[in-house]
Amino acid sequence: MQGLIEESKELLTAQGNEAVIDCGIIAAVQKIEHYEIAAYGTARVLAEELGLEEAANILNEILEEEKGADRKLSEITLNEIMGNLG
Repeated sequence: MQGLIEESKELLTAQGNEAVIDCGIIAAVQKIEHYEIAAYGTARVLAEELGLEEAANILNEILEEEKGADRKLSEITLNEIMGNLG
Protein backbone atom coordinates (compact mmCIF):
# COMPACT_ATOMS: atom_id res chain seq x y z
CA MET A 1 0.00 0.00 0.00
CA GLN A 2 2.87 2.37 0.80
CA GLY A 3 4.23 1.88 -2.72
CA LEU A 4 0.86 2.75 -4.21
CA ILE A 5 0.68 5.91 -2.12
CA GLU A 6 4.21 6.92 -3.15
CA GLU A 7 3.33 6.36 -6.81
CA SER A 8 0.32 8.64 -6.38
CA LYS A 9 2.44 11.35 -4.75
CA GLU A 10 4.93 11.28 -7.63
CA LEU A 11 2.15 11.90 -10.11
CA LEU A 12 1.01 14.98 -8.20
CA THR A 13 4.24 16.76 -9.14
CA ALA A 14 4.57 15.35 -12.67
CA GLN A 15 5.06 17.69 -15.61
CA GLY A 16 3.43 17.34 -19.02
CA ASN A 17 -0.01 16.97 -20.54
CA GLU A 18 -2.49 17.62 -17.74
CA ALA A 19 -5.05 15.12 -19.05
CA VAL A 20 -2.44 12.37 -19.20
CA ILE A 21 -1.28 13.20 -15.67
CA ASP A 22 -4.89 13.23 -14.46
CA CYS A 23 -5.40 9.77 -15.99
CA GLY A 24 -2.27 8.57 -14.22
CA ILE A 25 -3.45 9.96 -10.89
CA ILE A 26 -6.84 8.32 -11.28
CA ALA A 27 -5.21 5.01 -12.24
CA ALA A 28 -3.02 5.20 -9.14
CA VAL A 29 -6.03 5.92 -6.94
CA GLN A 30 -7.93 3.05 -8.56
CA LYS A 31 -5.08 0.69 -7.70
CA ILE A 32 -5.60 1.68 -4.06
CA GLU A 33 -9.36 1.17 -4.43
CA HIS A 34 -8.78 -2.30 -5.88
CA TYR A 35 -6.53 -3.16 -2.94
CA GLU A 36 -9.27 -2.04 -0.57
CA ILE A 37 -11.93 -3.95 -2.51
CA ALA A 38 -9.89 -7.13 -2.20
CA ALA A 39 -9.33 -6.59 1.52
CA TYR A 40 -12.96 -5.82 2.35
CA GLY A 41 -14.19 -8.67 0.16
CA THR A 42 -11.96 -11.14 1.95
CA ALA A 43 -12.90 -9.80 5.37
CA ARG A 44 -16.60 -10.03 4.49
CA VAL A 45 -16.28 -13.68 3.43
CA LEU A 46 -14.39 -14.51 6.62
CA ALA A 47 -17.06 -12.78 8.72
CA GLU A 48 -19.76 -14.75 6.91
CA GLU A 49 -17.92 -18.02 7.45
CA LEU A 50 -17.56 -17.22 11.16
CA GLY A 51 -21.27 -16.47 11.44
CA LEU A 52 -20.67 -12.79 12.17
CA GLU A 53 -23.61 -11.53 10.14
CA GLU A 54 -23.62 -7.96 11.48
CA ALA A 55 -19.91 -7.57 10.73
CA ALA A 56 -20.39 -9.18 7.31
CA ASN A 57 -23.19 -6.73 6.52
CA ILE A 58 -21.09 -3.73 7.56
CA LEU A 59 -18.12 -4.99 5.55
CA ASN A 60 -20.39 -5.54 2.56
CA GLU A 61 -21.65 -1.95 2.80
CA ILE A 62 -18.07 -0.67 2.86
CA LEU A 63 -17.18 -3.00 -0.03
CA GLU A 64 -20.02 -1.60 -2.13
CA GLU A 65 -18.90 1.96 -1.31
CA GLU A 66 -15.38 1.12 -2.51
CA LYS A 67 -16.75 -0.41 -5.70
CA GLY A 68 -18.86 2.71 -6.23
CA ALA A 69 -15.80 4.93 -5.82
CA ASP A 70 -13.96 2.82 -8.39
CA ARG A 71 -16.85 3.13 -10.85
CA LYS A 72 -16.98 6.90 -10.29
CA LEU A 73 -13.25 7.22 -11.00
CA SER A 74 -13.73 5.31 -14.25
CA GLU A 75 -16.61 7.61 -15.20
CA ILE A 76 -14.48 10.68 -14.53
CA THR A 77 -11.73 9.30 -16.72
CA LEU A 78 -14.07 8.47 -19.58
CA ASN A 79 -16.38 11.48 -19.44
CA GLU A 80 -14.20 14.34 -18.26
CA ILE A 81 -10.57 13.56 -18.98
CA MET A 82 -10.44 11.52 -22.18
CA GLY A 83 -11.98 14.40 -24.14
CA ASN A 84 -9.06 16.61 -23.11
CA LEU A 85 -6.38 14.30 -24.54
CA GLY A 86 -6.79 15.55 -28.07
